[in-house]
Amino acid sequence: MIERYTRPAMGEVWTQKSKMEGWLAVELAATDAWAEEGLVPKEAAALCREKAAFTVEAVNEREETTNHDVAAFIDVVAASIGEEGRWIHYGLTSSDVLDTALATQLTRAGMILVEGATAYRDNLVKLALEHRDTLCVGRTHGVHAEPTTFGLRMAGFAFEADRNLARLKAAAEQVALGKLSGAVGTYASVPPTIERRVMETLGLQREEIATQVIPRDRHAEFLSVIALAGAGIERFATEIRHLQRTEVREAEEPFASGEQKGSSAMPHKRNPIRTERLTGLARLLRGYAQTGLENVALWHERDISHSGAERVILPDATITLDYMHHVVNQVTSGLVVHVDRLRSNLELTHGALFSQRALTALVDSGMSRDDAYRTVQAAAHEAFDNGVPFRDLIGTAAPQLDLDVIFDYDAYLTHLPEVFERLEAIS
Repeated sequence: MIERYTRPAMGEVWTQKSKMEGWLAVELAATDAWAEEGLVPKEAAALCREKAAFTVEAVNEREETTNHDVAAFIDVVAASIGEEGRWIHYGLTSSDVLDTALATQLTRAGMILVEGATAYRDNLVKLALEHRDTLCVGRTHGVHAEPTTFGLRMAGFAFEADRNLARLKAAAEQVALGKLSGAVGTYASVPPTIERRVMETLGLQREEIATQVIPRDRHAEFLSVIALAGAGIERFATEIRHLQRTEVREAEEPFASGEQKGSSAMPHKRNPIRTERLTGLARLLRGYAQTGLENVALWHERDISHSGAERVILPDATITLDYMHHVVNQVTSGLVVHVDRLRSNLELTHGALFSQRALTALVDSGMSRDDAYRTVQAAAHEAFDNGVPFRDLIGTAAPQLDLDVIFDYDAYLTHLPEVFERLEAIS
């Protein structure tokens, strides 16, 4: 991922130095485990932990000879220790180190994502509660439907964000697994006791059955959950983009007046650039998830068709979602809601959005549903098309109705307290 979208904490997880530090942690934990089992001299294991060192530059230079990154790393580390460096990588295969160290990186990345997702959920809950009774028009097919509240709309996004938060937590847990079971997973060169000790040291669970690698369905699930979280953010972003249109202008992104510029040519512009950016980045996440699914089917005990792809998609997916959390939290914490515009837009159909209440009232009065529908439809279209108040038209067509009961915005708020009780339970 490009530097523009890489935030410091997540970027640090995926540096070459950080990756190799993970490799070293696995190697030293294994050497210590061998020593505890009595198969490596404890003095040698202690010396390995004391003297083991590397530089990324030295490993890269050595890799030009070995054409194998882990082998180059082992050579550099072993040389830094001296004679006792021969115990580094004892009994292990490269994927024991790679996959286990990757699990520690994914765990760290997952914690950062959970933190961002929690803030997003909480911001939406706050918005929803703040505007629980703020009336606005609901839209289906992009067309005015019936009144709702801005808070209820935000509550829907909040519940979705809460589901995505739960998915991220679960996905992060199910990739926090390592393996030290040797070349094809038989433990022929490294017994399960060593694996158990290493996983305890690193704070990971062990993969129950691995081949040479941890099964890639785990990573595919992690990437799919990230993509789904991104899709949820995209849905919210799309809503704000529509609401910020000049013709609607019910809500808009925060804009730093006097500092921010909306257009290089048109000074009046305040564009929804953050939510548009979020929409574009969500598309990347779906691509990464697709590649993760392609990585599941490897040949026999392992091939490396997944390896090159993962070097791109795992860092980029986590970096992208982390950045999206950062941006969407800017939007949700500073969202400008134009309550006056919400209210005025309710009147654009001249009351026609009360059509269902009028329909129900006519049915209750004894009219057949089809006759009631046609009566209401004709009045509603005239109101919408010609600007005649729908209330007056219905009053003329059906003078027996209690218009105050029908044309009552409070009726749309009656059952919302129950929904907001559910919302308060997740925050």
